[in-house]
Amino acid sequence: MKIVTIVGARPQFIKAAIVSRAIRSESSINEILVHTGQHYDTNMSEIFFDQMGIPAPYINLGIGSGTHGSQTGRMLESIEEVLFKEKPDAVLVYGDTNSTLAGVLAAAKLNISGIHVEAGLRSFNKSMPEEINRVLTDHAADILFAPTETAVTNLKKEGISTDKIFLVGDVMYDSAIYYGQIAEKESNILDLLKLKMNNYVLTTFHRAENTDRIERLKGIVEGLILMSETYKIVIPLHPRTRNSLQRTGLYEKALEHFFIFEPLGYLDMIKLVSNALFVITDSGGLQKEAFFFGKPCITLRDETEWVELVNLGWNYLVSPTCFKDTYTDIVSFLNECTKKEKPVDVYGGGKASKRIVEILNNKLL
Repeated sequence: MKIVTIVGARPQFIKAAIVSRAIRSESSINEILVHTGQHYDTNMSEIFFDQMGIPAPYINLGIGSGTHGSQTGRMLESIEEVLFKEKPDAVLVYGDTNSTLAGVLAAAKLNISGIHVEAGLRSFNKSMPEEINRVLTDHAADILFAPTETAVTNLKKEGISTDKIFLVGDVMYDSAIYYGQIAEKESNILDLLKLKMNNYVLTTFHRAENTDRIERLKGIVEGLILMSETYKIVIPLHPRTRNSLQRTGLYEKALEHFFIFEPLGYLDMIKLVSNALFVITDSGGLQKEAFFFGKPCITLRDETEWVELVNLGWNYLVSPTCFKDTYTDIVSFLNECTKKEKPVDVYGGGKASKRIVEILNNKLL
């Protein structure tokens, strides 16, 4: 039995690493990994394959950047060529990127079973390209692996047949457990950056809704400058964010107030997460990684797919344009978190990958 797995961006490399490991060890499925090239520089791509033991991709399509329509269209055409050649029994996709949508559409057009890991997430904000990708992917796929009960509920509300939906937990939690132990032993990033445990705030922001809108980008920078009066703000800077800061004249101000460095590999990043005082981000994955390691998270967005984190009181949503004005409320949130014990698991106990492989064995073999 043959599966073609489509990846293209950092979060997908992390998810694929742990699921592919389970596929290799617990099934006779032949998996072929295809990299679209959506993330193409070394720090955003190659380092993940090297550090996480992911088999080298069967092919890198080298699509690169572009507008959403152009990028998705070129991916669709190239993936289709791979599927014509390989004739797989199923195509497996992760998350909510253009690579995800292109992969599942190519499969659907060729009447090949589509499998979506991390199905059912919804922000209910259709101005986000990721939201469009999620919804379309879920309705085109044949097997939907949902990470949470909320995700299952979302899928059912949209009329998707229950026999397609499987609650398995979050593979990102599996990765955090497995690679977190490795990172603790092997990563020396704290020494390299001269950082001390619980003495810095790990910060990232890269979403187009924040980097491409000057009022939101300016709001983030101003809010972080205010926080930097109390906390050490460290930022592994995404290429898109760097370009936006330079284009808007905010880069020099950022350099003056924050500790900025290049993007890091996964092991170094989770070492930084696990040793941070708290996290500030607009990343869906980093919201969860903060939670996995018992760190409070301030999310620079108007909504989040991971609503259970907000409901549990470990995630505080802040609109970037109001970031500076909500500083007092943020401090109160952080103080409340210091009184809490690490929350109970809501993401599958670190066994999501095992459940996925068991279901694939039953469905495909």
